[in-house]
Amino acid sequence: MIVRIDIDGNDIALYDYRVSYESEDLYADSGLSSVLEALVAAVEGLAPSVVGVEVWYRGVVSGTYPLTVVAMSPDQITEHAQNTTAAIEEAMQ
Repeated sequence: MIVRIDIDGNDIALYDYRVSYESEDLYADSGLSSVLEALVAAVEGLAPSVVGVEVWYRGVVSGTYPLTVVAMSPDQITEHAQNTTAAIEEAMQ
């Protein structure tokens, strides 16, 4: 199973995440201090049947990753998500 992790928030406010599968919300949390903290919290709650995650940040998909890659390199996944969203937001202006 590949789930979707939606992370919202910005550097001024707190962050929240929602984990879903086929448009059905599985679980969520809010009040986290960073994108990295939100991603790690989202991954920690995943069921054993999950093999990959689709990461979205502020409405922009940054990629689909094997769960093992996210678990080993959450900081790189977070940086990529932030950079991708910033580039898309800049292009839309």
